[in-house]
Amino acid sequence: MKIIYKDGHVDECPQEEELHVIRHTAAHVMAQAIKRLFPQADFAYGPATQNGFYYDVDLGEQKLTSEDLEAIEKEMKKIVKENLPIKAFILNREDSKKLMAERGEKYKLEHMDDLADETEFSFFQQGEYVDMCLGPHLTYTKALKAFKVTQQSGAYWKDDSSNKMLTRINGVAFRTADELAEWEKQQAEARERDHRKIGREMQLFMTDDLVGRGLPMFLPNGYTVWQELETYIKRKERAQGYQHVLTPCVGTVDLYKTSGHWDHYKDNMFPAMELEGEAYVLRPMNCPHHMRIFANRPRSYRQLPLRIGEIAHDFRYESSGTLKGIERGRHFCQNDAHLFCTPEQIKDEVAAVCDLIFDVYRDFGITDYRCVLSLRDPADKKKYHQDDAMWDHAESALREVLTELGIHFTEEIGEAAFYGPKLDVNVKPAVGAEYTLSTCQLDFCLPAKFNLRYIDRDGSEKCPVVIHRAILGSLDRFMAYLIEETKGRFPVWLAPMQVKVLPVSEKTLDYAREITSRLEEAELRVVLDESNEKIGYKIRLAQQEDRVPYMLVIGAREAENGTVAVRTRGGEDLGAMPLDDFLARIREEIRSRAR
Repeated sequence: MKIIYKDGHVDECPQEEELHVIRHTAAHVMAQAIKRLFPQADFAYGPATQNGFYYDVDLGEQKLTSEDLEAIEKEMKKIVKENLPIKAFILNREDSKKLMAERGEKYKLEHMDDLADETEFSFFQQGEYVDMCLGPHLTYTKALKAFKVTQQSGAYWKDDSSNKMLTRINGVAFRTADELAEWEKQQAEARERDHRKIGREMQLFMTDDLVGRGLPMFLPNGYTVWQELETYIKRKERAQGYQHVLTPCVGTVDLYKTSGHWDHYKDNMFPAMELEGEAYVLRPMNCPHHMRIFANRPRSYRQLPLRIGEIAHDFRYESSGTLKGIERGRHFCQNDAHLFCTPEQIKDEVAAVCDLIFDVYRDFGITDYRCVLSLRDPADKKKYHQDDAMWDHAESALREVLTELGIHFTEEIGEAAFYGPKLDVNVKPAVGAEYTLSTCQLDFCLPAKFNLRYIDRDGSEKCPVVIHRAILGSLDRFMAYLIEETKGRFPVWLAPMQVKVLPVSEKTLDYAREITSRLEEAELRVVLDESNEKIGYKIRLAQQEDRVPYMLVIGAREAENGTVAVRTRGGEDLGAMPLDDFLARIREEIRSRAR
């Protein structure tokens, strides 16, 4: 594949750069198409991305519709068919600004002003379209083989909310039509698994703009799943000696100034509230509260490790463009804990946390994950607490522990928490990019900031080490992960509706009610379908929308024989059996948490 560089020379494209060049060229072709359709368009940034490309554009008062996006894609195909040569040229600063001014490109002119040290700028042109760009690009438009305009959203100029909101138009591009077709297939699968879609169908949760974006509300079915997850993880934690607490959802600004979050995390926090001369904020995390619990009374080395756990409500001001159902919201509930220990106890405590993480993963059948040792970037003086000796000690300690435990991990610079290094366990979901589910963080910083002390065996005062850890991450995100992995087909113990009783007609309704009462007495989550719909429709509804693990079909024969006809959501017909036999079966599945 031939490409053209900014100095005008043409060469073969390195294989590892092909997709980037294709997508960057697609962004320029899309901009040309937009300009043809909307002459008033003024362009900002138009880069290639990991998954495609976009262009931020000022369209004035124009609001795009789905038909407009289709028209842009159609015009792109026309430009490709025209097979326009793509040329490169370089101008000095004065001529560059003159060219952009003549073309009415005010955002490009502002960008040039930001690059005050640059004496010249490079441009690429195809047909009537000229764009300031570093390149490289394809040598002609027909070399762009497979692309699609996908969506639009809002984006502030320079990602600054004080600037104008522009229209971001996204697309994807690939080497071949077959690669595009495979991507479209994956997108169809992603839509089928989307936890927001399934959440609506199963009535798990909802959002409401009047309540606020990013503030999901769990409906009875969803809260049932939420409670089961809470009970499950708390039982696991209690078995490891955790003590659970409940702390407020707010704290003073002084609390977060002490912890350092105010300096390092303020932009992700909700604004402060002034009350009676004191400033409060909704908490974005729970460690400061737990630090104060430790400091509440004298501590001895004999009491360590002290493991404090909480299912804690937290609030972070995520930008609207990043919000995604219960996977990423502005309110969420962390499965949080803080382990206060001596330096000698670090290895055993980290080992126990890792054991708990992998034990939970076995219970849920999570196998596609990788472990990452997240380290600070020493060059970033703003993001991280400045104490080189502390960082060297903490990173070496965590690296040594993970190595001794035989945990395979990779290292990533710049991904640590502001106060210390961490082990991140990143899962690869059925669709989409990987993300962190569980984390274990080693902290020598906050205990010192809060002046935490314990009396050691020699009678001296020592500062404890704190291990921050989250096994399920947040219950919200873990639930979103499970929904998308299972397509809402939860295991029996977790399903919001475990059994649905389906009478064939009104003649068997009394017996169906009797069966339902027996199941309720057995503390199963059961629903009786008393509708007048045909039995085939009832079964499809239970299987496809409710996603109920078991359906008990109650016909005349079952009523006469005192049995139930058992069907599974997978379509398996287990035949008629006594209710006690069915109860024994489902109880064992719940007890063993069978998947």
